[in-house]
Amino acid sequence: MSVSRSESYKAAGVDVTAGYEAVKLMKPMVESTFTKGVMGTLGGFGGLFRPDFNGMKDPILVSGTDGVGTKLKLAFLMDKHDTVGIDCVAMCVNDIACCGAQPLFFLDYVAVGKNHPEKIAQMVSGIAEGCRQAGCALIGGETAEMPGFYPENEYDMAGFSVGMVDKEKMIDGTGIKAGDALIGVASSGVHSNGYSLVRKTLGINEKSVRRYIDEFGKTLGEELLTPTKIYVKAIQSLMGKVEVKGISHITGGGFYENVPRMLPAGIVAKIEKAAMPVPPVFDLIAKTGKIPERDMYNTFNMGAGLVLAVAAEDASRAVAAISAAGEQAYVIGECVNGAEKGVELV
Repeated sequence: MSVSRSESYKAAGVDVTAGYEAVKLMKPMVESTFTKGVMGTLGGFGGLFRPDFNGMKDPILVSGTDGVGTKLKLAFLMDKHDTVGIDCVAMCVNDIACCGAQPLFFLDYVAVGKNHPEKIAQMVSGIAEGCRQAGCALIGGETAEMPGFYPENEYDMAGFSVGMVDKEKMIDGTGIKAGDALIGVASSGVHSNGYSLVRKTLGINEKSVRRYIDEFGKTLGEELLTPTKIYVKAIQSLMGKVEVKGISHITGGGFYENVPRMLPAGIVAKIEKAAMPVPPVFDLIAKTGKIPERDMYNTFNMGAGLVLAVAAEDASRAVAAISAAGEQAYVIGECVNGAEKGVELV
């Protein structure tokens, strides 16, 4: 039986046999994420998933796509590749969870300068862990070896997820009104945006990432590689206890760009900055770079990975439900009337 290989392609920098070895190493990780709807196994031309519409009156599919961004530069410097996959999943599934959707499946795309199977396996281990945290299946992906395009020890990583929600349970912000409470759900740090500014401000290099910082209780590199929180299970748990009127995932653009995305016309989110603790990493970034406070809140999550809107009478129950789901939450403000929708930080 003929075995797939090409000495000519290998001489050009692409080793197809290394790709097969990577698939062999990642297969058990991928299969550990499989949920009830998965059909087939790794290796087909398309990932197959049979959704369960039982109990749904009007199922709506929700999709989201994103990458890890220049946070990957930290992974290269630290030679640590088993956490950025969690970031990749988180950036996609947190977005679709804002609609109230449960992620069903995820697919990744990894492009490398050179295929080192063990390194690929480390990357996929993080992606698989992210999928397990989100309760979705990793049903496929692509690894592209691209010599001459990426340096040998560098790569890029992106992905997308598809989820589902019953239309009558969909969260779209239309019911938000003045007097509603705003809940902040704690982040794990910088998450996965703003790293071009972080790297420039903190002078990130092979030496600086290994500097131990007392306030963090770890090295700078370890702090900055902390994976993005995945909020899917907390949101799903909360939806069963109170009416969630709106959810914003605080990513690139910080509060000023993301919070208004959940607001109807004429509503302003009035947020008290002191109502939620700001992780020390943001103080370090701001002080080192002399970055104005507004720019910080217009770039980073500043400790709040999500901002949710609920009725004022539901605020304490919402905080308790989120805490019971394993996340920290705080009442951080309220919705007020305004000429235009927007954000006011006080």
